[in-house]
Amino acid sequence: MNILRKILFPFAILYGLITSIRNFLFDKGILKSTSFDIPVIAVGNLSVGGTGKTPQIEYLIRLLSSKYKVATLSRGYKRQSEGFVLADANSNASILGDEPFQFYQKFPNVQVAVDANRTNGITQLLSQREKPEVILLDDAYQHRKVKAGFYILLTSYGDLYADDFMLPTGNLREAISGAKRANIVIVTKCPAKLDESQQQNIRRKLKLEASQELYFTFIDYDDCVYSQTEKLTVDEIKNEQKLLLAGIAKPKPFFDFLKSKDDECLTFPDHHHFTEKDLTTIAEKAKKHKIITTEKDYVRLRDTSIVSQLFYLPIRSSFLGEQNNFDKTILNYVGKSSRNS
Repeated sequence: MNILRKILFPFAILYGLITSIRNFLFDKGILKSTSFDIPVIAVGNLSVGGTGKTPQIEYLIRLLSSKYKVATLSRGYKRQSEGFVLADANSNASILGDEPFQFYQKFPNVQVAVDANRTNGITQLLSQREKPEVILLDDAYQHRKVKAGFYILLTSYGDLYADDFMLPTGNLREAISGAKRANIVIVTKCPAKLDESQQQNIRRKLKLEASQELYFTFIDYDDCVYSQTEKLTVDEIKNEQKLLLAGIAKPKPFFDFLKSKDDECLTFPDHHHFTEKDLTTIAEKAKKHKIITTEKDYVRLRDTSIVSQLFYLPIRSSFLGEQNNFDKTILNYVGKSSRNS
């Protein structure tokens, strides 16, 4: 695969040129971007998948939803519906996509919508009787047809965009210069003990503008796993034989956190649609043992034949210092933008 990526290097140069021209046309106003008179925060990345967008959106929901009417707008990756959909009691992961359905399940006071056309999605949200006061755009950093008021760019520790290259040779969706659009850059999935000198090394590597803020976060796992009817501590199930199941982009940290010597780990592609054959395989490997999965996978598996054995482990995004500064920056933007609108 690495050899193939190197062979495709000329296509990476071409792809980078095309995306750079596109960005130039948007920057100069030749291609139209639509702005809205409401605080709009876009969360995304330069690379393909696995940077922790979902826990970051959930962090923003927790921060803002006690003060404002919040809506999330996602593409709804691999959903089996089309156009604009606003989540309601009849929604499921097939209709919304797994991540938006997870938002809907966890935050019933938040409007959750999906639409590949973000401009239309925002317009539809603002036409609702209960209009949102803040809109969070999930995975919309490259969606230039909407001009968000605030941009948060995520990059994974150990897989920084500064060390990457354009698709298909690397994993970047656009050139590194696209990072200049960000108001805030967050290095996600850091070790829980990342010292100041290591943080400064990353800061130098990213070469941010003076106006941009940089933060570091790590994945904070819950102390418990949950089923439809039970809540068990991680300590209770850690040394118990079990099947660990994940259909996410980078499952290794999840496995490492829970795995004991007798456990089997079963991996599926990110956003995988589980078939009856998959469920049979999972049941055979699990036997009568518990099946522990990620929260994102759980929303796709909760109505299947393995639910009686199924538990999930929630995660959160936690800051390595300066959390108050991050919160203040976001709240200042939303407050000022709300007053201006």
